[in-house]
This record gives sequence, structure tokens and C-alpha cells, in this order.
Amino acid sequence: MSSLVTVDEESGEGPLGTVRDGAVVIEDGLIVWVGDAATAPAADDAIDLGGRSMLPGWVDSHSHLVFAGERSAEFTDRMAGRQYSAGGIVATVEATRAATDEELLAGVRRHLAEMARGGTTCVETKSGYGLTKADELRSLRVAEQAGVDAITFLGAHVVPPEYRDAPDDYVDLVCGPMMDTAADVAQFVDVFCEDGAFDDAQARRVLAAGERHGLRLKVHGNQLDRGPGVTLAVSAGAISVDHCTFLSDEDVDALAASETVATLLPATDLCTRLGPAPARELLDAGVTVALAANCNPGSGYTSSMSLVVALAVLQCRMTIDEAVRAATRGGATAIGRDDVGMIAVGRRADLHVIDAPGPEYFAYRVGVPLTAAVWRKGVRVV
Repeated sequence: MSSLVTVDEESGEGPLGTVRDGAVVIEDGLIVWVGDAATAPAADDAIDLGGRSMLPGWVDSHSHLVFAGERSAEFTDRMAGRQYSAGGIVATVEATRAATDEELLAGVRRHLAEMARGGTTCVETKSGYGLTKADELRSLRVAEQAGVDAITFLGAHVVPPEYRDAPDDYVDLVCGPMMDTAADVAQFVDVFCEDGAFDDAQARRVLAAGERHGLRLKVHGNQLDRGPGVTLAVSAGAISVDHCTFLSDEDVDALAASETVATLLPATDLCTRLGPAPARELLDAGVTVALAANCNPGSGYTSSMSLVVALAVLQCRMTIDEAVRAATRGGATAIGRDDVGMIAVGRRADLHVIDAPGPEYFAYRVGVPLTAAVWRKGVRVV
């Protein structure tokens, strides 16, 4: 191959551990050897990639795939000047509640297949469009049935219409009966801490309840304006705070002094015309950064991590090495995984082959489909 981009500094040259004319050996879904093709051990089957490049499959650590309906009219209005707000989520809630389990499952599977065609091999997704005990649980079950790698309970997405005049009663429901059932399926709990969604006190209640149920913590924060989301995430020990579009110097310093990952969603910032997020400031401060697509029907309906990487370079001032790392190992860190996000012995054989001499082509030839082949758990899926 032209280059093997391992994202493992110990395996090759430069910050992405690149091996020129490299090879990978797979057995039982795992990587068992990585190195120079000339010294590769014998294998039962061999595939010559014909000068293409290989890198780890993308790890998309933030998505909302369990939904029904679409919101193209809202998008069109926004492009005509209407400002984005969290309130549009309610339209998707209505459609999702009305959908059957089979319809929701078909939608998740369709989007997962679309993600795979673009090189994404490990996916996190959330509930959050049901907002009743029954609908949140079935959303989580649908994600589980579809084979999503990491599942997050987001009952605290917005306050549903029936609780508009009693938001604290809804928080009681999220922290009690909803959480009791969600914890059987989800690994994470998330909360949208933003004006129009949940305030700091309400969000802290949700995270505390999630922690009592053994769930790892995530926060949607600082998407629409500077707010308490980052401070909340860091003080609670959240594994990630996602969006991070509007940050103060104090927010950056707090993240730098913590282990909380800043997950940036540049496609959403583009679609809402709110960004770009201050990736350069975060990286220069030493913050661990992840990139994710945030595929959802309202604020950014794309599943293309290749586009996300390009936007991170072109709009967020990240280098291509930083963007690739954030979309692989950074995403893995944001969902607490050490088996994906890099090409190394013992890791899951998630591999992304591109028709290009190197990953710089994602930004250099922005928008051009480069994916040539994809392996997930050692099985070719594209």
C-alpha cells in the first residue's frame, strides 16, 4: 500500500505512526501483526491494495440515529436567516413517538450502513427523541438491536411539550423511572445543558442520577452560547463535553486541567452557522479533542466523518494529523474504548482504505468520495 497510517506513534513515523509500504495481518477479527510489507508473516489470504492508503476506521463518538421524520423545511428556513434553537427537537419527538419499532430500527440500520460506506466502523448513538419512559427505553433497545457500539441515554434532551409548565417534574421522571430502565441498556448518560433545554442545577441532578446507576457521564454544552456546560462536565468528571462551540478562556483552562474530552462537531457548526469551534485554542492548551459527525435530522444531517475531518482542517485550524487523530483515537477516548481508533496489535481490525496517497486528501480534495474498502471486526463491509 502507499501508506499505512496506524495512529500509533510507536508503529511508524511522525505523529500518525505512518508506515510506508506497510501491511496488517488479521486473525479472528483482531490485528495480530503490523509493519513493513517486506517482513510480513505468511497468511492464508493476502490482499494487495494497489498503492492505496489505509488508516483506522473512523470512530464517531456522537450521533442521534434513533429518530423518525426529517426537518428539511427547518434547515431551509435557517439558511434563509432563522436562528437555530433547541426547540426544533420537539418536531422529531412527535415523529419518533408515532413510528413503529420496525421503522426506527430500519432507520438506524440504514444510517449505520451509510456510515460504513464512508469509513466509520465504531459508532455511539443516543436516545432523546422519545422523552417518555417507554419511548426512551425502546429507542435504546433499537440501538442495541442494530448493533451500535456505544449507547447513551439522553432523556434530558429537551423538556417535552406535556411538561412545558413543570420542567422539574420532567427531571424527576428522567432521574427516576426513566433512568431505572435505561441503565439496563445504556453505558452513558447525557444531558443538554443549554438555554432552552436544562439549566445547571437540573443537569447536575441528571448526571448525579446517572452516576448512581453506574453510567458514565456526558454533556451537551456550549453549543448555542457560553454557558455552564463545560464547567459542569469537568466538575462532574464527565468523559466528554460535546459541541464546545462557544468557550471562554476559563473553559479552555478547565478542560486542559481535566481528563474530559472536548468533542467538536464542525458539520453541525457549519449547518447552524454558529461555528467554528476553537479547536486551535483547545489543542494548544493540551486538551484531548475528538471529532464526531452528530448525525441528526435537525442541526446537521450528515454521517460523513471524512467531511468532518476536512472541516476541522479548513475551518477549525487543525492540522490533518490532529484531525485524523481526533476522528479515530480521540473518538475512542470519548467513549472509553481502547480497542478501536488505531491500527495496533490486539486492537479490533477496523480498517479504512482510501484511494489517495495519504489522509491529507480528505481536506485537499474536500467532498470527493475517497473510501475504497472498509473492514469492521476483520470482516470486509465495503
